[in-house]
Amino acid sequence: MQKPFYKKKRYKFLFVLLALILSFIIYFKIIVILTLPVISDTSALKLKRNKIDNDFYSLDNSWLKKNKYGLWELYISGNDFELGAKNGILTKELIEYQEEAFVEKIKEMIPSEFYLNFLKYFVSWFNKDMDEHIPLEYQREIYGISLNASEEYDFIAPGYHRILNYHAAHDIGHALQNMNLVACTAFGVKDSRSKDSTLLIGRNMDFYSSDKFAENKIIAFYKPENGYNFVFITWGGLIGVLSGMNDRGLTVTLNAAKSSIPSSAKTPVSILAREILQYASTIEEAYEIAKNYEIFVAESFLIASAKDKQIAVIEKSPDNIGLYKRDDDEIILTNHFQGKTFKNSKLTIENKKESGSVYRWERTEELLKEKEKHNVNSFVAILRDTKGKGNKNIGMGNEKAINQLIAHHSVIFKPEQLQIWVSTSPYQLGEYLAYDLNTIFSDSLDYTKEIYDTSLTISTDPFKSSEDFRKFNKYKKITTLLKEYLDRESIYPIDEAYLEKYRKLNPEYFYTYFMIGEYYSNLKNKDKAIEYYNIALEKEIPKQSNVDLIMEKIKIINEEN
Repeated sequence: MQKPFYKKKRYKFLFVLLALILSFIIYFKIIVILTLPVISDTSALKLKRNKIDNDFYSLDNSWLKKNKYGLWELYISGNDFELGAKNGILTKELIEYQEEAFVEKIKEMIPSEFYLNFLKYFVSWFNKDMDEHIPLEYQREIYGISLNASEEYDFIAPGYHRILNYHAAHDIGHALQNMNLVACTAFGVKDSRSKDSTLLIGRNMDFYSSDKFAENKIIAFYKPENGYNFVFITWGGLIGVLSGMNDRGLTVTLNAAKSSIPSSAKTPVSILAREILQYASTIEEAYEIAKNYEIFVAESFLIASAKDKQIAVIEKSPDNIGLYKRDDDEIILTNHFQGKTFKNSKLTIENKKESGSVYRWERTEELLKEKEKHNVNSFVAILRDTKGKGNKNIGMGNEKAINQLIAHHSVIFKPEQLQIWVSTSPYQLGEYLAYDLNTIFSDSLDYTKEIYDTSLTISTDPFKSSEDFRKFNKYKKITTLLKEYLDRESIYPIDEAYLEKYRKLNPEYFYTYFMIGEYYSNLKNKDKAIEYYNIALEKEIPKQSNVDLIMEKIKIINEEN
């Protein structure tokens, strides 16, 4: 008698495999479920926003408006859940726009639906305990925001899960530094190096996802029920802090450092920076808060304190923490650790050798030395600088430049005066608008009028209207088209005159020649490919990994001959 099919050996194996897969899915679903925070009073959800004008809304004692320079200004007050609910109601469209830009970028980087699904489950697994590492008050705030998140992306995860996980975007981008997502520059002066002897801090936030992602910058003014009032630069849905200042004159900015590959999620660094901004008024208080958290990437927190009249860097890794100060009146921070706790570590030594961090640090020092004393205008000039050391032309967009033409935002703080200047698009080339926290958080503020100080506006960089900037924008578009062209299975010859026009758009940037070399390599024109790869090697290349990649491509071609 023949065995039933399900008792045959090969089918037994399939049944066992299917059972294991189903068991894993059930286990996965149970393990990665994030517990929603309990909210005792949800009355804030009943609030309705009122439209005052185009791009101008109010809600209770909070409001959102877009100024004439394209910068969104958000003011909210209340307890943790109220902050989130009001934020979500006021910025609903901005949250949806930001998520759309984020998902588009991910799909561009990972076009395969299979790998996207794998990534979704991997991130869910990796971040399965993230809520355990985020203070409950911030969970409640994020939950309040998520109730207004779009249902369009529920295929990824429910709104709360998505918004919570997006707070690790900086950390994930940091862990993927070779993809050129994070490479920031910050610096500060005081006393003898400052024209008015007070603290002055400048910073470029070079977190790049896409131009679309940076279109709707928000300068958010928070008046929380607990802690200090504060301002930070953000985007729709993000309550974590990348650059900010509180009304006690304490500032926080983040700069990534080289990390080992993390094994699980801990506290996102932007959430740690948020707690520092909300609850610290001195460098020591900030350091004590930082000591209480585990993070899963290495990060530098540049802290300036009006109360201390000092600037310091909290250097923190998943395993250790240190405080770095200088004896003189200036400080520079790029993307490597400098204090005694980490400066001799293997990762720091590798990072200094393999990345453009030291080069950018030296260029910043070079520009700071050009003036004996600095003010806001001289800081803006440094933040906008696109050259290399010795004013060398290293190509537009080079990661070794202070201004890499990718900045999400650029900001300057005068903590003792409670003043902040925020850049407007594009990058740091638009006007810098000045805000005074003394005015913003006063009862006399008339938010129906301009809330920035028009007398302190810093004008647009002339580079914005230059022929070079026009060329750079065209260069970016053609580079994107070339990448898409090279991804096709069939490669057809491109007019060499077209490639020469492309070269002339950004002739000193190594990547221009690398892309032309890639084109000829795909066309199997080995001599031309090697010619352009070699020209790329003669240019200022930001990372050793870039050099190694080009050298490997030349080696492969030579071995094929």
